[in-house]
Amino acid sequence: IRPAAVLVPVVDRSEPTILLTQRTADLPDHAGQIAFPGGKIDQADESPLAAALREAEEEIGLDPDFVEPIGYLDLYMTTLGYRIVPTLARVRPDFSLHLNRGEVADAFEVPLSFLMEAANHQRHTREWKGMTRTFYAIPFGERYIWGVTAGILRNLYERIYL
Repeated sequence: IRPAAVLVPVVDRSEPTILLTQRTADLPDHAGQIAFPGGKIDQADESPLAAALREAEEEIGLDPDFVEPIGYLDLYMTTLGYRIVPTLARVRPDFSLHLNRGEVADAFEVPLSFLMEAANHQRHTREWKGMTRTFYAIPFGERYIWGVTAGILRNLYERIYL
């Protein structure tokens, strides 16, 4: 089990958005995928929140002073052995980003209302290492949000609406 934490940053705009990243195409893991800022929890991190804030600052330059933690969402386990703690937070909209181009190709916002619309959630299956895996996807324009990121968003939807 590999402990990890991600920041689920809700940008406090008149129409709230979720801030997401697109990983660079040359990374060894999850290249080009849409993701929340985050990563593994280091021993020096005092909490999953501290890890999520540290990773968000390292990856996209999001200053923690702009982030107001709300709480943790349900743990998310991956087939690769990651135990992810999603940290929901409100982000003041006057932030500026400085992307770590070694990890992040782009950062963008998606309206929360779009992500919380069940009609936009797709379920797919795929064979992987001899097993059938089921995952969520949320296409958004030319972006394809799927896997862990879509799964965490689906969990947020279920927590709020079901």
